[in-house]
Amino acid sequence: MTREELVDVAVVGCGPGGAVLSYLLARSGVDVALVEHEGSFDREFRGFGWSPGVVDLFDRMDLLGDVLDLDHETTTTGEVVLYGDRVEAFDFGTLDTPHPYALLMEQPPLLELLVERASAYDEFSFHPATTVEGLRTADGAVVGVDAHDRRVDEDVTLRSRAVVGADGRYSTVRSAAGIDAGLFDSPLELVWFKLPSGAVDARAQGHVGDEGVLLYFGLGRGEVQVGWLLEAGTYPDVRAAGIEAFRERLARVDPRLRPALDDQPTDFDDCSLLDVAPGLAPQWTRPGMLLLGDAAHVASPIGAQGNALAVGDAAVAHDVLCDALGRRGDADASSREFALPASALVAFESRRRPEVERTLALQRRAERALAGLVRDGDRLPARALTAAARVGGPLVFRLPFVGRAVDRFALGPAPGVATERFVHPRH
Repeated sequence: MTREELVDVAVVGCGPGGAVLSYLLARSGVDVALVEHEGSFDREFRGFGWSPGVVDLFDRMDLLGDVLDLDHETTTTGEVVLYGDRVEAFDFGTLDTPHPYALLMEQPPLLELLVERASAYDEFSFHPATTVEGLRTADGAVVGVDAHDRRVDEDVTLRSRAVVGADGRYSTVRSAAGIDAGLFDSPLELVWFKLPSGAVDARAQGHVGDEGVLLYFGLGRGEVQVGWLLEAGTYPDVRAAGIEAFRERLARVDPRLRPALDDQPTDFDDCSLLDVAPGLAPQWTRPGMLLLGDAAHVASPIGAQGNALAVGDAAVAHDVLCDALGRRGDADASSREFALPASALVAFESRRRPEVERTLALQRRAERALAGLVRDGDRLPARALTAAARVGGPLVFRLPFVGRAVDRFALGPAPGVATERFVHPRH
């Protein structure tokens, strides 16, 4: 027997975008069901960086105080070690924002917080360990999802006026709608692993040398996330050489890591390989359906923009959906009998696509530059590279277009939060 539930909006995927959107909708009096495939948050997530623009959005959502109570690190300046010389890459203190810092933290505690805050409102329901098996359609419009609740081994149909696909790079909602992910080719792949935070200078966000490129993200609980950029397709060779050879190559990239690498990572099970290819789906809305975050546009980890784009999407989608529903959560159930038309949802795409396209273009430009360093860094004269970095490195980060790129990555055009839609106080 299939259990049926009637909601205004069914959100598929409890990542940052889906969780933030669900909180905002519930607080605005919109009946929203958040569906998550996994049964817990105890799993590996891709994004650790939360830009000053996201910090500002959390503040506008009345969440920042709670977020800052979670384990985290803050960063106001960043350095990159270029062939042995330290170069200041950014200084958020110069930004025109009340929160001139970024947060570095893992996603699970934040997602738990968002679900907890949303659960304070009667309009919210959470469905963990629930697999979405397909979209329910009528007259060419999406009118809900068919799913299976693995906790009780029961089929579930969520009927809704809108389905939001916030289920990431490999989105079930996007695939069910027949929309291509629009992935670009990437010359790089990224190996993730963790080390004790003391292994890396907290001011350093990257290390570039003739042996490769490393990226660092503090996590605020005695750990630092490390990313090693490789040429695409070369990780099997790295694994075949063994974990000791892996550690030795990392130590050659950044010799300061050598003490921490004596016994970490213990084996390749401690490492994750990330596909860094960005993507841009050709269409984000259909009648009764909307895609956001990586389901709509896959961000590269370069510049740590995935979380910022997803949370920005959620803020705009909240406003668009509330407007499309034609109320602040005060309509009767009869108004839920039809899907929201594409004309009511297309405002989301028109407001967000230009910003996303600019961000992805900047990421791809940076990716090409890094790919050159990864591919050819060991073939160029070390002395010449060191001299060039010493002279040119500081100048590069002071070029106007580079400064604008840093500002865009830090803040972007802030989408704002439609707090006038709220009908419930903060709990």
